Amino acid sequence: MVEPLADAPTRPVMPPVARRQARPEPVPPSEPDEAPPESDAPEDPPEEPPAPKARPGRGGGGRARAAVRTFGEILITLGIVVLLFVVYELWVTNLMSQELQRDASADLDQRWSQQREMHTDPMDGEAFARMYIPSFGVDWNFTIQQGVDAATLEIGPGHYKKTAMPGEPGNFAVAGHRVGKGAPFNDLDLLGSCDAVVIETVDTFFVYRVLPMSDEVQGWAQGKGGDPRCEGVRPLTELDPAYGETVGRRIVLPTRGDAVAPVPYQADSTLPEEQQVELLTLTTCHPRFSDRERMIIHGVLTHVYEKEAGATYDQLLKEIGEV
Repeated sequence: MVEPLADAPTRPVMPPVARRQARPEPVPPSEPDEAPPESDAPEDPPEEPPAPKARPGRGGGGRARAAVRTFGEILITLGIVVLLFVVYELWVTNLMSQELQRDASADLDQRWSQQREMHTDPMDGEAFARMYIPSFGVDWNFTIQQGVDAATLEIGPGHYKKTAMPGEPGNFAVAGHRVGKGAPFNDLDLLGSCDAVVIETVDTFFVYRVLPMSDEVQGWAQGKGGDPRCEGVRPLTELDPAYGETVGRRIVLPTRGDAVAPVPYQADSTLPEEQQVELLTLTTCHPRFSDRERMIIHGVLTHVYEKEAGATYDQLLKEIGEV
C-alpha cells in the first residue's frame, strides 16, 4: 500500500458529503371512520333490511277485533233502546194515563151531579163507576170504564161488558194494568182474604170482600172467619159445589176466560141467575212485567149502602170499620 509522502503538503480534505436524499412527504394518519380508497372493482349494492315477519293469525285477529267491536256497539244500541222502552212504559205511559184518568174522573163527577140514576148500559170507554181499595190508602181510587180494549184500559180499569153490573147476581168482572198505563192493579197480589173493595155508582156504595184463600178454606169458621171484618165472607162451596174453584186468589193461564163467567171456571154452568152469588172478579197480568199468566182476585158482596145527599167515601170507611 502506498504510504503518503511525508513531506507532501497536505490540504485539508473535506469529508465526503453524503448525497442528500429527498425526505418523504409525511402521510397523515388515517381516520378510523375514513372510507377505504376507491377501487376500480364494482361496488356491491347495499343489502335491503329484512322484511318484518308476519305474525301468525294477524289478519284473522284484526277481523275478530272488528267483529267484537261491532257486536259491542250493537249491544250498546240495543241497551239504549231497551232503556228508552222501559222509561216509556214505566213513566211516560203512567203520566199519559194519569191525565186521562183525571179527565174521566172529572167527567164522571159532572154527570153524577146532573143525574140520580145509573145507566144500565154505559157507552164503550165511558166511566160509570169508581173503585176504592182501602188497604191501598185513602187516596187510592180509579174510575171504571166500559170495555177492556187497549184504549179503554189506558184510562183505568175496564169492565168486561158481558159480565154483571155492580151489585147484580153473577160476576162483576174488571180488568186493569199492573205495570205502566197508570198501573191501577200493581199491588193486587197484596190483597188478603176479607180485604174490602168498594165500588161507587151514582147512588150506591157496594162493599165486596176478598174470599178465603185456597189454604184457608179448611177450618175457615174456626180461624180467620171469626174476625168481624170477615162478616159475610165464607167458602162458596158452602153455598153450592159449583163454586169449588172460586177462592180469593188464583193464578191461571190467559186462556181461562171462564174466570169471569157468572159462575167462575164453569162457563157451561146452568145455575139459575137468582141462585148465583154476587161476585167481584179483578184480573191482571202475572207475574209483574209479564203477561205469561193472569192473577185473579175473587170477592163477594157483603154490604150495600145507598148514598144519601152529601155522603162521602170517608164516611163509608168509618161505617165499614176501615179507619
